Amino acid sequence: MSVQEAAPVLIRNATIIDGMGSTPRYIASVLIREGTIHKIFTHPADVLASERTRVIDCEDGRLTVCPGFIDMHAHSDLSLLHTPEHFAKVTQGVTTEVIGQDGIAYAPVDPECLEKIRTQIAGWNGNPEDETFWSMWKQGSVSEYLDLLDTSRIATNAAFLVPQGNLRMLVLGYNQRPATLQEITRMQEILLQSLEQGAVGMSSGLTYVPGMYAADSELGQLLRIVAQYGAYYCPHTRSYGKGALQAYAEMIALAKETGVRLHLTHATLKFAENSGRAGEFLALIDNAIQDGVDITLDTYPYMPGSTTLAALLPSWAAAGGTDSILGRLNDPVTRKRIQHDVEVVGTDGCHGCTLEWDTIEISGVGDASLASRYVGRTLASVAAASGRTAFEELVYLLQADKLATTILQHVGHEENVRAIMRHPKHCGGSDGILTSTKPHPRGWGTFPRFLGHYARDLERGKERDLYSAASAEGGVYRTVQPEKIFDGGLEEAVSHLTYRAARVLRLQNRGLIKEGYRADLVIFDPKTICDQATFNQPQRQAKGVQTVLVNGHIVLDEGVPNGARSGQTIRMRRSGQEWTVS
Repeated sequence: MSVQEAAPVLIRNATIIDGMGSTPRYIASVLIREGTIHKIFTHPADVLASERTRVIDCEDGRLTVCPGFIDMHAHSDLSLLHTPEHFAKVTQGVTTEVIGQDGIAYAPVDPECLEKIRTQIAGWNGNPEDETFWSMWKQGSVSEYLDLLDTSRIATNAAFLVPQGNLRMLVLGYNQRPATLQEITRMQEILLQSLEQGAVGMSSGLTYVPGMYAADSELGQLLRIVAQYGAYYCPHTRSYGKGALQAYAEMIALAKETGVRLHLTHATLKFAENSGRAGEFLALIDNAIQDGVDITLDTYPYMPGSTTLAALLPSWAAAGGTDSILGRLNDPVTRKRIQHDVEVVGTDGCHGCTLEWDTIEISGVGDASLASRYVGRTLASVAAASGRTAFEELVYLLQADKLATTILQHVGHEENVRAIMRHPKHCGGSDGILTSTKPHPRGWGTFPRFLGHYARDLERGKERDLYSAASAEGGVYRTVQPEKIFDGGLEEAVSHLTYRAARVLRLQNRGLIKEGYRADLVIFDPKTICDQATFNQPQRQAKGVQTVLVNGHIVLDEGVPNGARSGQTIRMRRSGQEWTVS
């Protein structure tokens, strides 16, 4: 079914939160036709509906309607294709996602590049063994990938960032050296082509190979192209631990130099070095904004992070791709050097910090035979049971799982999480990895957690322990000191997840409840909405999200996913001398 064929929907007598943030909620009815918001009726709604119209009664304002949530940092690049119903996101109310994150993705590629990427980020996205799946990558271009999403029919809308690591891989491979002027020119050409094919910006993974090998001067030359298109830059910075503030300052300086719009994704401050330093980070942003730099950011509402186990290795050990890494782990001399870095010196793969074995929990493995021994346990606890050292367990697991292992890293600080999400330039991003055996609960719970836990429950003096065995409510609540996170209440919280994100993407017709806008909408119960995914049971459907519409089609119907797939790609397009996103 195409977007134009969506049946009319009348949402009757709902509490409307329009997404702007400054507009007080009000009761109205919304008529949806041909995938758009056709009319908003603010009088008592005895609105006539045709026989074909689906009527959703919101019970005199008991249920709230807001714009669909925009996930500014998603790892759904393959899930949209191999698990197209996409229940993890649809059941949260997510209607648009930004993929191509962290500088490594599946376009642009050539066959050799694709083969290496499949292995390198299998922990993020899986690596389907069905070669007919991969045969769809014939050209390897951004336009082909976006067309593939559209023709495959996807559940949510999707925007794509050009991964800077791919540019480097296509031109320099995994070589750890400065790019020549000729090589930078070639990367600019591929970037330019990718933007013209619809990408909305560029991402970097500056703790991941090979993107991390780019000097600031190289990044600056690429960012000038991004700025010319009015697109934005979304870097995973060079550190979120030791040196995190310097890493943020580096990106801000590049944005100031090149004029590019800067979006600081998963903008966290983790590890012991950064406890309580959110104020310094936010002052850095505010000062730059006062100097004219266009900066926005996104976060997820949890303390632990999640990545691949191989990402913790020092960059010199990760050079050359999977085969090279495994070769170094097999060599006793090189392995001893790696151990010295991860346990004594600190590794750039772990943001300049040494590895704390009791904070590294295995969340997923590519080889299912390893799951019972590792998944859900820290490397410290596995080592204590096996009699081997934690480093020996690290090496064994990387080798046995061929680098496909994912982890949770328990190194966050709640005070930083709360302070950063309050910032007026803040948006929501899940950073959700959906394919792990026991993934981070943010993949299923991020957006209801923003609205339920942070915008409602903390103000009431309730906090939920996500580590406890899940109860009927999805976690164990405890009484805490009341704290108001969003001064503007639920209206402000919704704006962080909708309109503010839409402005980053420069969407012309999404992010607000407004006549003529696309009907990407969420109907929820503000009294019950909450995440139910916990660290023990991370793949549990959120509570209180009743109905979700994507381009006017109902994809979640009274809390039940119906498998409808009405999403479409969102592409940057040229209109005369201007670039718009639609």
